[in-house]
Amino acid sequence: MKKTLLSNFMNKQPKIEIKETKNFVDKKELNLWKRGFTPQAEIWNGRMATVGIGIIFIIIVFITQFS
Repeated sequence: MKKTLLSNFMNKQPKIEIKETKNFVDKKELNLWKRGFTPQAEIWNGRMATVGIGIIFIIIVFITQFS
């Protein structure tokens, strides 16, 4: 009896429900330059911060190499 219960349990496929994700911003609008507290502005703020950190690291490397 245990064997049949176990085999029945193992043969059942779990049901996977796929939920639709809601996009807050359309993909076409994602790279637009919008001012204010918008998702586009936050994306550009992050990009510019990354560029700024990279430039600071490059300056630090040049200062330590040539001084």
